[in-house]
Amino acid sequence: MTRPLPEYAVADLEYLNVLDCVRLTNDDAVALGLFAIQVIKEWDLNLAVEIALGSDVVFKAKLKDTNAENDSWLAGKAAAAVRFEEPSLLIKLRHLAAGAPFEDRTDVDHDRVKAHGGSIPLRVGGKVVGTLTMSGEPDALDHEAAAEALARFLDSRRHLF
Repeated sequence: MTRPLPEYAVADLEYLNVLDCVRLTNDDAVALGLFAIQVIKEWDLNLAVEIALGSDVVFKAKLKDTNAENDSWLAGKAAAAVRFEEPSLLIKLRHLAAGAPFEDRTDVDHDRVKAHGGSIPLRVGGKVVGTLTMSGEPDALDHEAAAEALARFLDSRRHLF
């Protein structure tokens, strides 16, 4: 069964800017990655997932038909999330809502920074410390899977703090 493409508005995604982890260690990043794999398999998606803390890729997996071609998308979406400190899909939607597509910006290297859904900044104490990024499906679905994995991870950690 094909998963329907979600539709988002700016207001639907702004909650992700206030999600915060109490801590985020390498072990936590791997746990988050395992939740991501769980979502990918449950939803039968064709996705690659990458979790970075700072510039260090701590977790990476490529499922189904994903391959090296997904690497530039993973890196580009993560670069957007880090630079603008917002989910990459939210960046895209803010620009579209303003009537100025992100691709029209002249102050951005579009080969390196991609405002397409799939990357969510990870915060500790309000500061962006890393990213959770997915690539391989349409960008709204990449985003939906990443947001679900993050929600499951945060829910699993609530009892720890």
